Amino acid sequence: MTGDKERVHLSGALQTMLATLYAKALDADLPEPILGDRYAKDVVEHIDYDWRKTTITAARSPAVTTRSAHFDAWTRRFLAVHPDAVVLHVGCGLDARFFRLRPGDGVDWYDVDYASVAELRRTLLPTDRRNHVVAASVTDPAWFDEIPTGRPTLMIGEGLTMYLTESDGLALLRRVVDHAPSGELQFDAFNWLGIRSQWSNAVVRRSGARLHWAINGPDDILAAVPGTRLLEWQRWFESESCSRLPPGYRALGAVMSQIPVVANMSQYHRYAF
Repeated sequence: MTGDKERVHLSGALQTMLATLYAKALDADLPEPILGDRYAKDVVEHIDYDWRKTTITAARSPAVTTRSAHFDAWTRRFLAVHPDAVVLHVGCGLDARFFRLRPGDGVDWYDVDYASVAELRRTLLPTDRRNHVVAASVTDPAWFDEIPTGRPTLMIGEGLTMYLTESDGLALLRRVVDHAPSGELQFDAFNWLGIRSQWSNAVVRRSGARLHWAINGPDDILAAVPGTRLLEWQRWFESESCSRLPPGYRALGAVMSQIPVVANMSQYHRYAF
């Protein structure tokens, strides 16, 4: 601790969460923010870290904030229909989605991440009796013992699947489907090209993290997770939140759309079960 600031010592996939956090903090100060997350701004101000290491700038922040805005919108849709839901925000990092969305009193929300991340959340983010912080690896089945049964359940996995192995990732999805009577699975994914070109991702490369699981489309999930039904599948540049991207990003999306394997590098998945 330096003054009132918290020192963090993270590496690999855990370190990448600092880049996404910083992108949201930078966005909060933009004249026309995409996410407008003041919680991220406050957390960054209370962490002792050289943020230049993230390689994130204000100009690059929309690559993160449009994704978060997209999953905020999908989460709102689910909760509008299921006001008594259980939400599993797996691999949550330091994201403040619960506090951005402020779900109704009937919702129990579980933020799940490693113990070191859970400790930071408890130190740096607000608390709420309905926001439960679970200190565990998302791939450890034991933490499901803490999760209520018999209620509609939403699993959100933003920026997670690519860091899991295929076997661990599919086991997690099946576990959610087996645990709850109904609900949704919402997550983003990279296809095989996105995984193979990970060397070009500065955030991943500088953290020392490794990407593993390639999901090439909905059929990969529907064939491997019994009981699922596709609700929506979008490429990142087709998302409604991307209409707010700067012109350069929109131009990039238009170019990517011309080559299917490139267009599918980054995808958003939404399934019912």
